[in-house]
Formats: sequence, C-alpha cells, structure tokens
Amino acid sequence: MTRLGLRLRILLFFAAMGLGGAALTGLGLWLGHSRALETGATDGFVFAAIIVVFGLLALTAGIWLLFDENVAKPIERIAAEMRVRAHTGVARDLDAHAARYLGDLAPAAQAVSDRLSDSAMQTAQQVAAETERLSIEKNRLTALLTEIPVAMILVNPRGQIVLYDGQAAEVLAQLHHPRLNAPLSDYFEASGLDRAVRKMHRTGREVAFTAEGVDGAQSYAARMKPMDGGGYMLVIEGAESHFAPEAERPLVYDFDLLTRAQPACIEETPLSELTFTVFDTETTGLLPHKDEVVQIGAVRVLGGRIVPGETIDQLVDPGIPIPQASTRVHRVTDRMVRGQPDIAEAGRRFHRFAGGSVIVAHNAPFDMAFLRRHQARMGVAWDNPILDTVLLSAVLFGASDTHTLDALCARLGVEIPEALRHTALGDARATAEVLIRMLPMLEARGMTQFGEVLEQTRQHGRLLEDLN
Repeated sequence: MTRLGLRLRILLFFAAMGLGGAALTGLGLWLGHSRALETGATDGFVFAAIIVVFGLLALTAGIWLLFDENVAKPIERIAAEMRVRAHTGVARDLDAHAARYLGDLAPAAQAVSDRLSDSAMQTAQQVAAETERLSIEKNRLTALLTEIPVAMILVNPRGQIVLYDGQAAEVLAQLHHPRLNAPLSDYFEASGLDRAVRKMHRTGREVAFTAEGVDGAQSYAARMKPMDGGGYMLVIEGAESHFAPEAERPLVYDFDLLTRAQPACIEETPLSELTFTVFDTETTGLLPHKDEVVQIGAVRVLGGRIVPGETIDQLVDPGIPIPQASTRVHRVTDRMVRGQPDIAEAGRRFHRFAGGSVIVAHNAPFDMAFLRRHQARMGVAWDNPILDTVLLSAVLFGASDTHTLDALCARLGVEIPEALRHTALGDARATAEVLIRMLPMLEARGMTQFGEVLEQTRQHGRLLEDLN
C-alpha cells in the first residue's frame, strides 16, 4: 500500500465505498426478497431498506475512519509541522511514518522545509551581524548611562513606562515590580504627576517636583523633561543604587510603546501589541476547592519577547501542611514556606504585576481557580482577559494531538532545564517561550487580533473540561 500513489489511494477509498454500497444494496434486496416470500412485499422492502441504510452508514463510518487516520490526520500534522518550521525556526524532520500513505507529499514537504531552513540560516547570519552591531551600540549607551548618578525613566504620552535603567528599576521595586507599559501612576501618586505634566506642557520646559510613592512612605526629588513627539523623561535624583561603581546598569525598554496607538477595545488589539503575563502555580494538591498555592511564578511578554527582570518567583505559605507526594513533584517544603506571604498578600502582588495585561497559563482554569477562590481575601477582581496555551495548541495543531506542556515544548523546540521543571517560575517561562513561538503561527493563519484568537479557542473549550 505504501507504494501506491496518493491519487490512486484516494480512488480506492471511493471505489470501496461504491462497490461496498452496491454489494450492500444487492445483499439487502436479496434478503428482502427472501423475507417478502414469507411475510409479504411490504415487509420485505422495509427489511431490505433497513439492511441497506444501516450497512451504508457502517461502511461510510469505517471508510471515514480509515481516511481520517491515514489521510486527514497526517495532512494536518504535516501542515502544523511546516508552520512550526516556517514561523519558529525549529528544524525538525517531518514524521514520514505518519505520512506513509500520502505518496510524495511528505518528502516534498520535507524538501521545501529544508530549503526554507537553508534560506532562513542565511538570513539569520545577516541578522546576527546586524544584531551584534546594535548590541555594541547598546553597550556603549549603557556604559554612558552608568556614569550618570541618577535614575531615568522614559514615559509615553499615555503615561506608560517605555524605558527604565537599572537604578530606576531599584526605585520602582521599592514601590512595586518594575514593568514596561505600566502606568507610572502605579508607582507614584497620580495627582502630583498630573500637576507636573500640566506645568511641563504649559511652559514647555523641564519641571522639578517631588514624586510621592503610592504607598505614602517614599518620596523622591525628580525632574520631568518633555520629549519630542510627546511623553517625557523622568529623572530621579539621590536614589540609592546597589550596583557596584564599575558595574553597568542594565536598560529595559521597548521604544514601540512611544508611538503605539491605543485600540478601542482589547478584542481589536493586534497580537503583536499585547502585553502578556504568563504564570504558573505549584500547589498542595490537585483540588482547587480545598488545596492551596505554595508558589507563584510569572514572567511578562511584550513585543514578542520575555522582558528581562520582570518576573515573580514567590513562595506562598499555604496555611496547611504540604503533602510529601506534592513536595516530591515541586520540591517545596513546609520549612521553605514558613514566614512567606499568605495567598491574600501574594495574590495582591501578582494582581498588580498582571495589571493591564492578558493573563496566560497552561490549563488556565486550574491555576485561576485557586486565585479566584481567595479573591475576596485579596480584595481584587480577576477580570483580566485569559488565554490558555492548551487551547492555542488545539487551534494550531488540531484537537486530536497531545497538548501537554512537555509535548508543546518538544514540538516547538523549547527546552526546560530539569532543575526548573515543576517549579512555578520554570514552567511559567517555558509556557511563555511556547506562547512566543505560537504567536507568529496564529498571525500566519489570519488571526491577527486578540478577539479572533479568543473566538477560535472557544471552539476547543471541551478540552479544558476534560482536563479538569
């Protein structure tokens, strides 16, 4: 059979259906005729019709199963694997055994993929050379900023953080986790910022003012300087730095935030412009209605990359003993969580960290159930849009494929260091890497806006019901 051409093999499917239908019709008529001689013509015709109808249904189902298993599913897998290679750069051989009944399709697809890989390699070499040049320029800029004894933050016209240096990160961290695209009013008292901004716009000059922290316990001498095109630079003086004098202060930035337009609603936002908070939890067990969280890990994804330094790796005191069976999985012990924040405080911190972003998780209903159960204690509402990588996998690779995190990582070329597997931060980072690789695949399928992706994932919601 493997030597037959694809067109001949499909012809055999239809031939089997036609010949089988003719044989069943003949058998039904013969049996009906025999019955008619004993019970009457009407009874014989009815019996023949029943035999033919149910026989044709059984034949159709059998041929469909063969077609689905040997043609449809292999084609779907080849298409998915080609998209993986086209949009993620993962170089894997196509599964020739699964496509053994598809004639020359698998070898032809492999040849196209190999040619694509060769072309991508040449492009990657050119990009690498340009990236190295840009990296040298960035290092020079970073070294220059290291000599300036102030903290610096760039803010876009909508009041969102576009850039912060290492010393500014330390200032922001005293108030909350530093985050690109976060409103500066998450860190400093909004009315003071507004007054300074109005004065800056009125005079067109630099404004000196006192920036009060939102917690009321911190205040900083600050200067606000307007930038061309809108927005401003905030310079904080006298901020204590823990960097060594000779150490370079890292820069975290995304200059696209300076000019990015604000969409009318989240559903109309392009995938490439969304901010994602990807998280995972480790728990005392698998029952969200009675077990508790022992660890929360999260990373932020912006502009198709994980933002360096913007992470949460928080142990949580569950208030109950951690079973040994759970500790063997995630390696979190009772001693490690003693004195750590409870779920109310840890949940509030994570809620602020995820503010204004799409929350992403692998099997999100499981992790979100733990957080929503305690939201009254946290004093927050978990109303962020939710995206689930299980459902994204079903959209891209078909519902019948395997959608575990390990399977996705293997399929998309994501490596999880063994020391980080089954830790909240390790699994969150792996999920983020998977998400980053799937986003261009979704866009290539025509799903460029968040609402379009949500609509597709809802069609596979039954997968999560089965998982949970």
